[in-house]
Amino acid sequence: MCMWPRKLSLAVFALLLAGLLVLPGLMTTRAQLSAGVFLQTHRVSVNIRDQLAVTTVQQIFVNSSSAPAEGVYLFPLPEDAAVSDLVLYLDGQPIKGQLLDADQARQIYERIVRQRRDPALLQYIGRRAVQLNIFPIPPRGDRKVEITYSHLLRAENGTLRYTYPLKTDYVSASPVREVSVTLTAESSVPIGTLYSPNAQVMLTRLDERRFRASLELSDFRAREDFSVFYSYRDAEIAATLLTYRASALEDGFFMLALTPPLRVETGRSIPKDVLIVLDQSGSMAGEKWRQAQAAARYVLGALMPQDRFNVIAFSSGYRIYGRTLQPASEAQRAAAWIDSLEAIGATDINAALQAALSQVEPERNTIILFLTDGLPTEGVTNPDEIIANFSAAAAQRNVRLFAFGVGYDVDTVLLDTLSSAHGGASVYVQPNENIEAAVSALYNKISAPILAKPTLELDGAVILEDTYPSLPLPDLFAGTQLIVTGRYRGAGTVSLTLRGTVEGAPRRFTYSGLRFPENAGGEAFVARLWATRKIGALLNTIRLRGENKELVESVRLLSVRYGIITPYTSFLIQEDDRVREPSPGVTVVPPPIVPLQPPTGGVGGIDRAQRSGAPAVATASALSQMGAAEAILPAPTAAARSGMPGRELIATVRDRTFIWRNGVWVDTRYTSAELPRRTVPFLSDEYFALLTQYPELRDYFALGIRVLVVLDGIAYEVIDSAN
Repeated sequence: MCMWPRKLSLAVFALLLAGLLVLPGLMTTRAQLSAGVFLQTHRVSVNIRDQLAVTTVQQIFVNSSSAPAEGVYLFPLPEDAAVSDLVLYLDGQPIKGQLLDADQARQIYERIVRQRRDPALLQYIGRRAVQLNIFPIPPRGDRKVEITYSHLLRAENGTLRYTYPLKTDYVSASPVREVSVTLTAESSVPIGTLYSPNAQVMLTRLDERRFRASLELSDFRAREDFSVFYSYRDAEIAATLLTYRASALEDGFFMLALTPPLRVETGRSIPKDVLIVLDQSGSMAGEKWRQAQAAARYVLGALMPQDRFNVIAFSSGYRIYGRTLQPASEAQRAAAWIDSLEAIGATDINAALQAALSQVEPERNTIILFLTDGLPTEGVTNPDEIIANFSAAAAQRNVRLFAFGVGYDVDTVLLDTLSSAHGGASVYVQPNENIEAAVSALYNKISAPILAKPTLELDGAVILEDTYPSLPLPDLFAGTQLIVTGRYRGAGTVSLTLRGTVEGAPRRFTYSGLRFPENAGGEAFVARLWATRKIGALLNTIRLRGENKELVESVRLLSVRYGIITPYTSFLIQEDDRVREPSPGVTVVPPPIVPLQPPTGGVGGIDRAQRSGAPAVATASALSQMGAAEAILPAPTAAARSGMPGRELIATVRDRTFIWRNGVWVDTRYTSAELPRRTVPFLSDEYFALLTQYPELRDYFALGIRVLVVLDGIAYEVIDSAN
């Protein structure tokens, strides 16, 4: 598999070769750099055909100063890349560059680090590079550089990876005005899994053999690379495994992507029963009711011939369209019946759900779509009783409940408890959002079930645990992808068996040759994705069931370890006095990732006032996204006023989080003064020898001049020997 250096991002002149040589001397600070030359446009076009990737990069640099600028452009290359074209356009005329081997490039990198006292280039050591001289950029002028290279994507565990690093955290003080990356891929065989860990990358399947991945932003400072993983389909349900292990002494992390076909023939989808439970109380009157009617019509129109359905409209009581489940051919008449209804009355949720369950046949797969905009006000109004009644009636039935909460006057705890306990999910529709769009988007994902009640088994010395979602897994549907994250113990090459049922009959799929490594390495984002989901699940448990010391401490430790802000975590206050407060003059303002407050109800549940309202809906939505996250969330950032423009005081590198403390980047794994500690003078022979011995330290040391990082039970502290 081709692995790029993580912060190749700009790979640009002002930056990688100590950047810009400005007469009469060397520009040495980022502040000067940002005031003079900046990257205005960064466009990347990638075409992949059967593993051969051809990448074209175009960058436009602007000199905003009043003096000419002259410098050198250096572009580190990925492994096995063949450069087919490198062009600098000077007044429309192309200027060719020079290819440097890895040893030549290393000498240049180290020289720049020593001269500029800037370790940002350390990560590029060991890479070849392309170099060319930049002729003077005139005052208020610009220069355009284009480079084209190709390389073969290598498969690991059957998975292909393409990465174009975009991170600019340590190489530019200014955001890039225009960033765009467009990747198109075409394969001679069907494509199975398609995944990106970057939430800003848009993935589009064009058909079974083609896909597109794109990112387009302005005034952009990237914090994640542009990465795409994909595999070829060799089974009806494709399986892709990615792993990460911080060291051989720790358990590993895994991410398993299960991908059913993009679409299936009508007859191959599992027959299902669909029950639409529709709130028609008076609070739904007007536009909300019209949208709810349209949503119900959409679902009825999307039924497959082998499906059955019924509609329960409820307010003070309930109305049911048919005495028994209806064939799909009756959908048009049912839609007309829904159109004839008016929104009026109170809200009897318990009676409506019980009426729906009375229609369920144990041997059939049943989906309940439950839509409401209010709290229970009629009949049984105690949410705990409604939950208990539903669970009792649903026992031994194959029911999946999907709840839609419309507006802010909904009981989020009631909806989330019902959906999570019965294999579904909750969707919250804000007052300014379209109900039909929300319902149709979810129904499109679940309209064609492929495998019910899936479970995973391994035959070998590897044990999977702490998985999210937990086992048994949610049902698999055509055109969707199920991402499973978790921890693993042991190591080796094993076979994985996916079991489930189709119309009550058992099915199984076996995947051989999956490797769970024993040694350190792999895809670091897998650890943070697992942590995001686990924190989301823990916070949701606290929200629904109340606080306890063990849960809160688990959230706090995970949050600090992986740099994920929670209501229980402060990145300013450390119990360990060896990691002290920032120096006077440094102000940290970490914005929360999710709008949460610790629940005030204590053990046993949250206060009723916290169950509904705009804050409750925002919290429920955010935790739902965390618990089912398919991409890593942005790391928390902080603004500093300490003479370091643009400096962030929280940084994530690979699977580590570092906090800026008294001028030192401190690894949050450093929690004990008893840990063996080794000081390493910055730029010393020992410093570079250590990087050669432990290449993984390059990314950590690239943070700055003073870094404290824990590796294999030793705390390495880089000190500034110049002071």
